[in-house]
Amino acid sequence: MYQLKVIVASTRPGRKGPAIAKWLMDLLNKQSDFEVELIDLKEVNLPFMDEAEHPRFQKYQHEHTKAWSKRIAAADAFIFVTPEYNFGYPATLKNALDFLYQEWTYKPVGFVSYGGIAGGTRAVQMLKQVVTAMKMVPLVEAVNVPFFTRFIDDEERFTGDEGHIRAAEGMLKELLWWTQKLQK
Repeated sequence: MYQLKVIVASTRPGRKGPAIAKWLMDLLNKQSDFEVELIDLKEVNLPFMDEAEHPRFQKYQHEHTKAWSKRIAAADAFIFVTPEYNFGYPATLKNALDFLYQEWTYKPVGFVSYGGIAGGTRAVQMLKQVVTAMKMVPLVEAVNVPFFTRFIDDEERFTGDEGHIRAAEGMLKELLWWTQKLQK
């Protein structure tokens, strides 16, 4: 069974990423190809990059980096759940990526994005440049949720529509394909 890490990027008060991630986790719990771990960057609480050595050398000095390295190295694939902030993605996600290098390489990554009219697609486009430079394989298939607050109820539950579900299923199919290919 492949190890999938679903990473919630937003850490701000009032964020909606956990509600969207919960919906995704419910979909993932219906499949048997991935063992899934939800990682919330707010709970990980990495400081702003504080390692002296370049991450590619893996000479980590701090326990928080060593713990982060161990968690990410164990993954075979990723899904980032990210909002769009000012046409980009959250600094917390960039920081989490920058702490490591080898641990991310040659692994596929899918995106669940949310925002206003663009549904987070501009954030994902920027993020694809970064993950590609880190030798990750960004998927074309994605889940984009425009005007995401329409899908969140008073109890902070996100309910995706048929389009969101089809997009998630397509993304997961591709994520499995790439995970299998990159394992060989």
